[in-house]
Amino acid sequence: MMSAEQGAFRALADPTRRQILMHLGSSDMTIAQVSDHFDMTRGAVRKHLTILEEGNLISVHPKGRERINRLAPEGIRAAADWLNYFNRFWDEKLSALQSAIENEQRNESEKQP
Repeated sequence: MMSAEQGAFRALADPTRRQILMHLGSSDMTIAQVSDHFDMTRGAVRKHLTILEEGNLISVHPKGRERINRLAPEGIRAAADWLNYFNRFWDEKLSALQSAIENEQRNESEKQP
C-alpha cells in the first residue's frame, strides 16, 4: 500500500497533472472543462484526475450527472510540509558552510601582513 506522501509525489511527478492542479487552483472544474485545456482525450484526463485523487491532491464531488474536481489544499499542504523539512535542512547546512567560508577568509586576511 502506498503512503500519502508517495501517492502525492507520484501524482506530482507528471507535468500534465501539475498543470491540471494549476487550473483547478483557479476554479473547480468538470472533466470536460479540464479536458478543454489539453490536447488529449477525456479518458486520458480522467486517468490523470484519478491519480490526483488517489494522491489526495484533489477531491471529486458529484453534482447531478457531473463530477466536480476541486483542489484539496490538505493534500498539497502535506507534500509541501515534507518538502519544507528538506528546505530547512539545506538552509542550515548552507548557513554553516557560509559561516565556515567567512571564518576561513577572516583567518586568511589576519595572517597576511
